[in-house]
Amino acid sequence: MSEEFRQRKLQCITASGLHRLAYNEWGDPANRRVLVCVHGLARCARDFDRLARAMAGEYRVICPDVPGRGHSDWLKNPMEYQPETYVADMITLLARADAECVHWVGTSMGGLIGMTLASLAETPVAKLVLNDVGPVITAVSLARIGQYLGMAPQFPDFAAAVQYIRLVSATFGAHSDAEWSTLTEHVTRRQPDGSYRMHYDPAIAVPIKAAKIEKDIELWHYYDSIRCPTLVIRGAQSDLLRRDTLEQMAGRGPYAKAVEIPEVGHAPTLMHADQIAIVRDFLLAG
Repeated sequence: MSEEFRQRKLQCITASGLHRLAYNEWGDPANRRVLVCVHGLARCARDFDRLARAMAGEYRVICPDVPGRGHSDWLKNPMEYQPETYVADMITLLARADAECVHWVGTSMGGLIGMTLASLAETPVAKLVLNDVGPVITAVSLARIGQYLGMAPQFPDFAAAVQYIRLVSATFGAHSDAEWSTLTEHVTRRQPDGSYRMHYDPAIAVPIKAAKIEKDIELWHYYDSIRCPTLVIRGAQSDLLRRDTLEQMAGRGPYAKAVEIPEVGHAPTLMHADQIAIVRDFLLAG
């Protein structure tokens, strides 16, 4: 483990029992300024290494593995892989961190968790960054994700795993070979026989498949309740966050600041200096 962060775990609870939530903590553990960074549906906390490293001088940065991913436990009941579970876990995490006020960066699913939390009365979220997600989740993007989510493929070696991640994550945009290796390393695990598998519970797909979603999901009632300063980042080629939704987000609810990243789809990885600067400038403004 890198000495730059501390890897910790805490217990959370659902109706099916206890589970452990893993998280990485960067920066001064006594810093009262807290930034929470939450990953996308099939990703993990290590996606935010570069952003966390860039922000650790100003914040204590906390990056959790959402249940079923990374080093967090798999849930006993797959139907509990739901936003309600994730929001409850994040509240437990904030209590562990003794964080009464936080800034939040969420990519895709992590943004939905943040949007839900920020919509609540007396929310701890004081600034919100939604990375390629908003109050309209398109059916076409869910269909694309459903083609690979939960398939639990195994790969004969790491090179094959990288090839797969490059294929299913092509919408992330251009990255170097080293960056694709990093994007693969933390969402796969080497098996005793030398093969690799995805490092998440295939059952995270169960609630999505059970819902049989055939039309866009609209969550405007959450978004319109947000009162904190909000930044929305959109990959200009995104099929999950449409441009018309982005424009509406700038004109209602928290009146979000909107930024598009060219030549990227769903979702910007926030690994590159220009993308990190967009987030950093927004969070530290004022």
